[in-house]
Amino acid sequence: MADLVIETHGLRKDYRTRRGTRTAVRDLDLAVPAGGVHGFLGPNGSGKTTTIRMLLGLARATRGEMRLFGQPVPRRLPAVMNRVGAVVENPKFSPNLTGRTNLQLLARTIAAPPSRVDEALATVSLTGRDRERFKSYSLGMKQRLAIAATLIKQPDLLILDEPTNGLDPAGIREIRDTIRDLGAAGVTVLLSSHILAEVQQVCDSATIIGNGRMLASGRVEDLLSGTGTAHRVVVGEPDRAASVLRAAGASVTTDAQALRVEGDLAGADLTRLLGEQGLWVAELTPVRQDLESFFLDLTSAEELGADEPRGGRKGWRR
Repeated sequence: MADLVIETHGLRKDYRTRRGTRTAVRDLDLAVPAGGVHGFLGPNGSGKTTTIRMLLGLARATRGEMRLFGQPVPRRLPAVMNRVGAVVENPKFSPNLTGRTNLQLLARTIAAPPSRVDEALATVSLTGRDRERFKSYSLGMKQRLAIAATLIKQPDLLILDEPTNGLDPAGIREIRDTIRDLGAAGVTVLLSSHILAEVQQVCDSATIIGNGRMLASGRVEDLLSGTGTAHRVVVGEPDRAASVLRAAGASVTTDAQALRVEGDLAGADLTRLLGEQGLWVAELTPVRQDLESFFLDLTSAEELGADEPRGGRKGWRR
């Protein structure tokens, strides 16, 4: 098993409210391997930020265990914090100072060499815009400067909580490219998000949570490999073809142009069954479920209180 940078076991966080106790994180087991980008995914209010705050010592766990780099936290947090960078809240910089000056002040505060400022700016692609005042930056540039600030101490673990919130498509792409480059460079990135289409492009592995508990965890390709493959079928007589395939146990939906066929039938079986009935396939295309669809299946089942998502899913654990 790969070395784990983040581990939690039975992690729980309860809040007292006027209406009683509310559980934000419910017996969460989280395992983040070293290297690459790990998605920490869930709907808003599912417990992602609360978990991150507990890992960073900003909130106290009700019970459970947490480890960063094998060290128990929060007890041993000071021993590992120099290896951790985090962007959890909105970035706070002096608005009238340039991006470079803001980073230079930070570097002096932690006694980092001045060369780290140039390296951090280059990593987040702000070289050339670094002498502009912070208040003139776009939201995406401000987020990238916040990431640059964490990179000055050259962390082994970077925790980003919803870094693309409020960004336009160009800003999202900038942050996505930065995260991908960091993961490729050997930094372990924990990326908390609910924007699944973006996450699938950068994450090597993922943990999906809902109502404060883990619904699925593993490598993204492994999670999706257990979801089954649908096929898009274009055939001359779609209504008759649909009847043939349904009689063989497949689930078939139709639109004006094609059939979507789900079930255990392989592409060769579909072609054979239809051919035996004189129905000739003009197009047969595998359609693999994406991370967003997988996520929606899991979290919608959780909201309904189901013990398992519709149809069950391989490659996920409770």
